[in-house]
Amino acid sequence: MLGLWKTWKALEAKGIMGINRRNADYVLKYNKRHLYPIVDDKIITKQRAIEAGIHVPEMYGVISTEKEIDNLDKIIGERSDFVVKPAQGAGGDGILVIADRFEDRFKTVSGKIVSHSEIEQQISSILSGLYSLGGHRDRALIEYRVTPDSIFKSISYEGVPDIRIIVLMGYPVMAMLRLPTRQSGGKANLHQGAIGVGVDLATGVTLRGTWLNNKISKHPDTTNAVDGVQLPNWDGFMKLAAGCYELCGLGYIGVDMVLDQDKGPLILELNARPGLNIQIANDCGLTHRAHAVEARLEELAAKGIQENAEERTRFSQELFGHIPAVEI
Repeated sequence: MLGLWKTWKALEAKGIMGINRRNADYVLKYNKRHLYPIVDDKIITKQRAIEAGIHVPEMYGVISTEKEIDNLDKIIGERSDFVVKPAQGAGGDGILVIADRFEDRFKTVSGKIVSHSEIEQQISSILSGLYSLGGHRDRALIEYRVTPDSIFKSISYEGVPDIRIIVLMGYPVMAMLRLPTRQSGGKANLHQGAIGVGVDLATGVTLRGTWLNNKISKHPDTTNAVDGVQLPNWDGFMKLAAGCYELCGLGYIGVDMVLDQDKGPLILELNARPGLNIQIANDCGLTHRAHAVEARLEELAAKGIQENAEERTRFSQELFGHIPAVEI
């Protein structure tokens, strides 16, 4: 028991944030309950982003009822690739990625052949609430399939890598790149076996990674190094993330973004309860960084000043970038 207590105190001293602290000091404190639908429903998030001039994957159509499944052909038209996902899903569950057509059938990104009726069945399952938060009835979203930038070819297995940035009151505090693996089924979900790679906030250069809670330096499928990769347009990603505070009004969020080879940075979704594995990926705790942002807010409030997204980004990059790794 004493050993566990000493371990906990050591982690606390390094600023490692636990789930209880995250919930009590940040999620409950900074996220007003009535604003949750903005981030919990991907369709609402997408609509708000479009209104704000923020780039997102194009929405082809929405299916809300069993009867509307008949509209699927009209929605996808002659497109050979698209994504079907639950509006209120979590953890990547329920998402079907179609990469091509094969005669009168479709081919998923993993190469599996599926029929039109199987896609309809997937949509029906989404509508029933099988993948939604709380099991409530849901809507199915059909949207543009992101094609990852070529920079990820050597460090990702199928699927679409994404970038998550934790944002506190509009200030980016930590970032990681999530890379699909064979074990994750091509999904950028850490719980399913994807890799989390820390990212230096100032430069956008990747650090070492974590896979199944183990530290790694190479992708298990491609065997290429995951560290030392310069992510393109990093300042653009940081400003996009910072601007999501005004977009949703929530003070503590995870902003998930992708880099499309043709369309550049796109907002994928927002998360009001972002996970804490990002700390392992960065070898650094969230608590000290969060406290630094709160101190900054107090300082500015005393002067009657509010910083815009660009100023907040610059503050975070200057304070949190190029920090030596802290072993966890």
